Amino acid sequence: MTSFETIRLERDPAGVAWLTLNRPEVHNALNPTMFRELAEALDAIEADPGARVVVLSGEGPSFCAGGDFRWQQSQRDQPRAERIRSGRPLADILARLDGFPRPVIGRINGPAYGGGVGMISVCDVAVAVDSAVFALTEVRLGLVPATISPYVAAKLGHSQARRVMLNAKPMPAAEARRLGLVHEVVPAADLDAAIAAELELALRCAPGAVSMTKSLVHYVLRHDEADNLIYTVDRLADFWETEEAREGMQSFFDKRKPAWLRLPAAGKGRAGS
Repeated sequence: MTSFETIRLERDPAGVAWLTLNRPEVHNALNPTMFRELAEALDAIEADPGARVVVLSGEGPSFCAGGDFRWQQSQRDQPRAERIRSGRPLADILARLDGFPRPVIGRINGPAYGGGVGMISVCDVAVAVDSAVFALTEVRLGLVPATISPYVAAKLGHSQARRVMLNAKPMPAAEARRLGLVHEVVPAADLDAAIAAELELALRCAPGAVSMTKSLVHYVLRHDEADNLIYTVDRLADFWETEEAREGMQSFFDKRKPAWLRLPAAGKGRAGS
């Protein structure tokens, strides 16, 4: 296990990287140390060819309370250039997670506010406990949800993003699912089983194909029909040349499991509760 101050990173033999926000005494509030450590952890995961999927969770009763208020208040008297510099690390982490070349599964173990909602918005799959409540509380404090807004708006859509960002409306877990912020809501006792089911699905799939498909989704949602026609046909042609494609098709005809399924079962309950 790699040692960090504000997060925890564990990797298991199945290829699961368990990435846990670990400041439970302040409900896993985000601060510059956490941004730096998250970047280091993501570097380590990306450099590990055995890391197949990331599970992002929080230690203690909360997922993430958003930005640390003491850190945020300290920016008030800083020069404008310094405030811009201070705001960049969260934007970089969100962009990194959004485009990360491994699936990111959110194990949403409790409430999330502000930047914590932004972190959920960049998860590929998010499973939340039914007791969780979510809110974009910035405007109630005279602030704006600036760096998280592209991801929250993309996740919720134009109308629903306005509904919850302009008035800090709390979202119980069931409503968060209805709006599309999370994909599944379960009792706390069932959270690890639900995550294990998501991991089983993820680990059935060819890792290179998953990474390319994630990039594919990002590209086609940002380009027009003509660009997408060229890009998608090129990617299909590229993948027919990969070892994964050869192995996947051969295993189908041989009626056997492909090589990437020869793994132990993913661990359960490794993240914070």
